[in-house]
Amino acid sequence: MKVKELIFLLIVVLPGILLSQGKSSKGDNYFYGYQYEKAIEEYKKEERKGPLTNRQVLNLADSYFKVGSYGNAAELYQEINKNDTIMNVHQFNQLLQSLSKSSSKDRVKTFLHSKSPLLANELMDNAEFNFEILEDGVMEANDLNIENLTINSPQTDFSPAFYKNKILFSSSRPLDSKAVYAPSGESYLDIYEVTINETGAAGNPSVFNKIPSSKFHKSTPFYSKKSESFFYILSNTQGNEMAFDEEGKNALALGTVSNSGQFRFLLKNLSTSFYYPFYDDETDRLYFAANFDDSYGGTDLYYVSTNSGQIMSAPVNLGPRINSPGNEIAPYLFNGSLYFSSDVFYGLGGMDIYKSRIQDRDVYGIPVNLGNGINSKEDDFGLIIKQENEEYTGFFASNRKGGKGKDDIYSFQMNNPPGLKTFALRGRVVDVSSNLGIAKAQIKLLSDNGDLLKELYTNDDGNFTVEVPWVNQITIQSGKGEFSEYSKNYTGKELEEIQKQSYNIELLKLVDLLTEAEGKNVIKLKKFFFAKNKSDINPEVSTELDKVVEAVKSFPDLKIRIETHTDSRGYASTNKKLSQQRSDAIKNYLLSKNVPEENIIESVGYGEEKITNNCTDGVYCLNFLHKQNERTLIEVVSE
Repeated sequence: MKVKELIFLLIVVLPGILLSQGKSSKGDNYFYGYQYEKAIEEYKKEERKGPLTNRQVLNLADSYFKVGSYGNAAELYQEINKNDTIMNVHQFNQLLQSLSKSSSKDRVKTFLHSKSPLLANELMDNAEFNFEILEDGVMEANDLNIENLTINSPQTDFSPAFYKNKILFSSSRPLDSKAVYAPSGESYLDIYEVTINETGAAGNPSVFNKIPSSKFHKSTPFYSKKSESFFYILSNTQGNEMAFDEEGKNALALGTVSNSGQFRFLLKNLSTSFYYPFYDDETDRLYFAANFDDSYGGTDLYYVSTNSGQIMSAPVNLGPRINSPGNEIAPYLFNGSLYFSSDVFYGLGGMDIYKSRIQDRDVYGIPVNLGNGINSKEDDFGLIIKQENEEYTGFFASNRKGGKGKDDIYSFQMNNPPGLKTFALRGRVVDVSSNLGIAKAQIKLLSDNGDLLKELYTNDDGNFTVEVPWVNQITIQSGKGEFSEYSKNYTGKELEEIQKQSYNIELLKLVDLLTEAEGKNVIKLKKFFFAKNKSDINPEVSTELDKVVEAVKSFPDLKIRIETHTDSRGYASTNKKLSQQRSDAIKNYLLSKNVPEENIIESVGYGEEKITNNCTDGVYCLNFLHKQNERTLIEVVSE
């Protein structure tokens, strides 16, 4: 059974309720009864008698999609997309999925970019990143060992969860206490347990007896060590019978039971289904999937804050970086990353498993497809993982070819955690003088050999986020128009550290570095003096000259002219020579600090030729007045 079917088939709908509003056709009846091949046949018959309604064309496209006829589905979805607005975002995802499965990736990218103004920036970033890594084959795992577990049955087995030295899982295998669930043709789901060891699962599965029995669905368990409680989903009931909303729908609730057997509902709504609970002991957050009205597609990932298991907040959507026009399910946090499953269009097939680094409490990195191996062209979902010594062991479910049932549970062992290691940075580009963000500032990430890894621009507030596959050395560059250029290089542990907090880039305007002196634009410096009759660069001088170095580094096109002056004391020829020596010493210092020689137009010493006051030869002046004439100017002659 495909997991997307499982999501929707878990929601029971009373016969005929969906069709009660308005006249229906045979094709409609088959479609809403999940009999997609018969629906296609009837819709084609009806189409020969007269045009189908837009809704029926959309149903026909969905039917083609459900049976895997992706070329026909893509054609109809595109027709509907041009002519009507009834297609929802989830069906838009199915349009792109159909295109990706029936045509080239380039066609998908072209279509996607034609719609980019209407789509979230995060979705475009995610798609571009995953298209690139999957096409480049960088996600191939050489140390991956995957095994189909012996516990699998001919029915549906999925949703593994760790519990002490066991795993719990969900299954529709026959039970005397469970009736057949009509939409799937299998038993209502129940929760099982089996012992695990270093080679996977051992022994025979048995019904898990620490969760109260139910003759309807109970599924997708998660055990919290901190609270010693089990979280799971179950059918909404009233007494011993199913409870339905006004539309005739029976949704799934989220409940918890303690080790002592005390049960309570945590999330319950007759019109909304909840799936795949995960309780984070560190933050006391309960994560889950749900189909609320504010979703970005089908089911989205949410969390609620809790206090000792008591819900203390409204559900919080994890946002467009994680949630897509498709379905997102099965959240699992491990080693600072969120693992989850999605059928978004840029994956390998149906449901794929993704990994997103948690950069901050509510800031997520790009979801990275785990690639061939753990993922396949079919549905792969519900990953759990733990580390023992130097090895990573985990389990997930898949309906890939070669399995024993509709969904099987697989184990895997790896030497490294699954998923591509990435470098992720978030921050802000600001104007130093105003501390305001700079909109549309350019940011580049370059590799150690200067290859462009990523180019992007800040948003209107100057903020940016970027993520690229890991390399051991990265140069971060930024700039915009009248602002300075920024460039810093990081390697190894430095790269790890700068990702842990917001990375702010400060840019200067050239005008903020300049002042006017003697009718010239000069770099702002504190007045400094050489030792008497000396041209050596002392610490006082070097401190100010380093500002010149930074100015040229920030504005690489800057052309400067160095001029020095002495007072009138001493011989004019001696002062002229000393002044030139000082200008040359400044030039040589700048060159030693990697200021390019072509940036220095001239270095000239005027001696006492340009006295700024009356302290000329033969005029008595106090020392501080003579000192006014001893000066250095770094003139900006070209920007």
